[in-house]
Amino acid sequence: MTKIDTQGALSEGRYLAFLIVEAARLQRTVFDRRVRKMGFTRTQWLALRRVCDQPGVSQSELADLLEVEKASAGRLIDKLEEFGWLERRPDDTDRRIKRIYMTALGRRIHREVSPIAEAMVEEELSGLSRKERETLTDLLLNVKQRLQEMASDNDTIQSTELEKINAE
Repeated sequence: MTKIDTQGALSEGRYLAFLIVEAARLQRTVFDRRVRKMGFTRTQWLALRRVCDQPGVSQSELADLLEVEKASAGRLIDKLEEFGWLERRPDDTDRRIKRIYMTALGRRIHREVSPIAEAMVEEELSGLSRKERETLTDLLLNVKQRLQEMASDNDTIQSTELEKINAE
């Protein structure tokens, strides 16, 4: 295991973006290993979780939430429909749109997997006090909010500006 460098603020071990990506990757790996024995995947969990949080989400909206292409979301929904966990229903106002809902079986699966996900989060945060957990959550929410604002700006940096910034 590589020791994290705690000296330099921008060393690989202390670079915020790197830490966030690495923590998320490790979280995915651990979760996948824990649910694999059930014949379940993290992607399936994410889909069930999102549909539970937003019943009636459209396939396009679910694709955005899962950060996958619409076709990939469609295949995932097809599979979860085959399992009997989700169902598509027509939209009341636009017949081109199908709304996604959990079935009774999907809700049961969600209830079975939720404690595994919650226990994993509890375990991964076990070294933090309640106050530290709240602070971490608040800070990450602030960062997420700012990134959402930045993503909606569509401001691109011209290469001359970037060259100027790099020269400083």
